[in-house]
Amino acid sequence: MPSRLETLFREHRQWLLDRVRRRTESVASAEDVVSETFLRVATYRSLDEVREPRALLTTLAKRVVFELWRRRDLERAYLEELATAEVATYPSPEERLSMVEALNAVETALDRLSPKARQAFLYCQLSDMTYAEIGERLNVSASMVRQYVAQAMAALVKVSEPEGPSS
Repeated sequence: MPSRLETLFREHRQWLLDRVRRRTESVASAEDVVSETFLRVATYRSLDEVREPRALLTTLAKRVVFELWRRRDLERAYLEELATAEVATYPSPEERLSMVEALNAVETALDRLSPKARQAFLYCQLSDMTYAEIGERLNVSASMVRQYVAQAMAALVKVSEPEGPSS
């Protein structure tokens, strides 16, 4: 007897692929999005309770597509910046991949913060504003801004730590 996930995959994979293909640049990208979508569906504990599988699949696929677009925008911006750099400082393809992966990890870490913590950190890093000025803009105290910045820094330190040995 097939599992609920197998049934969903067999019944809805092609339909989802057709929908996603319109939003991606290639069939390969669409396949990747569909695969990632079903991986996310596999983590659902109460899959048997899903009454509208296509609604769930559509929502998850949209999230995956948006993440794909954000990664591509980030990579494109990075490559454009590299194009303006001096030739002597142009990194190797491996270094570029490593930097893009690091930027994606930073973006993911910042996305997990509350909106105010993320804004406070970005104001702190990208402007000459003091904690008090940032606090005024966010309607919080300077000490709260300090806590937000500390949260962001802790999240970024966690991202930068090497992972333990793989099993």
